[in-house]
Amino acid sequence: MTNSSPKAVAAALLRYRVMAYVVGTVLVTLVLVALPLKYVAGVLEGPIAIAWTMHGWLFIVYIVTVLDLALRQRWHPGTVILTVLGGVVPFLSFVMERRVTQRTRAELAATSGGPGQS
Repeated sequence: MTNSSPKAVAAALLRYRVMAYVVGTVLVTLVLVALPLKYVAGVLEGPIAIAWTMHGWLFIVYIVTVLDLALRQRWHPGTVILTVLGGVVPFLSFVMERRVTQRTRAELAATSGGPGQS
């Protein structure tokens, strides 16, 4: 059930999708590249610390986009928590993005009587 106009929900969904991909990509890169560089190759921590800090700031923006969409869609708190955790578990943000997009588009289609917007 939506709490906002379909256009506002579609815009919130787009913002969420962008941040899910950005945060997911940065996290996977950090886990698959930065951690091996740090612990196997012995690369200095400076550049790696900057990358983790960047992920932290992006994660905050990700949380804001999740909360924006959740409030517009009146999500259950458990759904919000699971979606937020998508930003801290490698690859989970991509899975959650797909599920959230499918669910939101289905709800938009049901309330508007037509297909959801991308």
